[in-house]
Amino acid sequence: MRAVQVTAPGRIEVVEVPRPQPGPGEALLRIKYAGVCGSDLQTFTGNQPFATYPRVPGHEFSAEVIEVNGEAEGLAPGMLVTANPYFNCGHCYSCRRGLVNCCESNQTMGVHRDGAFQEYIAMPIGRIYPGKTLDAQQLAMIEPFSIGFHAANRARIGPDDNVLVLGAGAIGIFAMLSAMVKGAKVWIADLLESRLAAAAALGAQGTLNLKGITNVEQAARELTSGNGFDVVMEATGVPESFLNSIAASAFGGRISLIGNGKREVSFNQSVLIKKELDVVGSRNSLDAFLPLIDHVAAGTVDVRPLATTVYPFAQTVEAMQDLLDHPENNIKVLISF
Repeated sequence: MRAVQVTAPGRIEVVEVPRPQPGPGEALLRIKYAGVCGSDLQTFTGNQPFATYPRVPGHEFSAEVIEVNGEAEGLAPGMLVTANPYFNCGHCYSCRRGLVNCCESNQTMGVHRDGAFQEYIAMPIGRIYPGKTLDAQQLAMIEPFSIGFHAANRARIGPDDNVLVLGAGAIGIFAMLSAMVKGAKVWIADLLESRLAAAAALGAQGTLNLKGITNVEQAARELTSGNGFDVVMEATGVPESFLNSIAASAFGGRISLIGNGKREVSFNQSVLIKKELDVVGSRNSLDAFLPLIDHVAAGTVDVRPLATTVYPFAQTVEAMQDLLDHPENNIKVLISF
């Protein structure tokens, strides 16, 4: 079968590799669509600290079940599915407490082990989720949606909350939709007007172009009757954005950190004490795949508009380069198999 390999930073090849054979307790899946994530770009450019080479990227995907090796109630050949791509060890302190998304030895597909940018994969049956009535493109976006949904759970977002999302990339918009599913009023901020327009079309309460804002705290208060935001979801990992999340928060507010930072940030911790802020990290997903499949199937939320560009498998290199060079034109780029 064919697979996309990042052979070294900046170098991608389509190679022939053996088709996997599903072991006991595994299913053979034929990939339908795979999403390009920021971590895939990091592996491509050499900025992913945990990636080794050669590496097959990809952890957001939909697939067709080809073969099931073992007992799998509700799973059969021909079904469309998605899967949890985060492999936990099962025995560390986090895993023993049921916090498998916080596994100390987590292995993510496309980073620590080969991912979904290939025609077939073998997956443990317990990690596979039937797609119900969802089509293959919708299913490929459940995993990135789960990141925002888990972050919304971590921030305890409810119907009475005013929420600000910092960053209107794919994860930020999925975080916005997650907060909206929970009934909150959600504003979203970014530097790219095209992404803000996309967020507005998806139902954002309002948008903020940070290029024109010099005082984030003042802007936040103006939007919330002088109060500040009950919850701020930080989805960029940029140090200045973390500082903005503190400034935009109401006294007694909550901050949910999603974006992986690449630079250190300095701040006076007294502001956290003064405002008595709850600051939580959010990593991977523990609780989101099945609820989100149900939400999308029920029509509670429409993820189709987020798939802004679809590339055929043979043009994976062009897809990744396009996302790197033109973030203003793309929210979620999918690879079609």
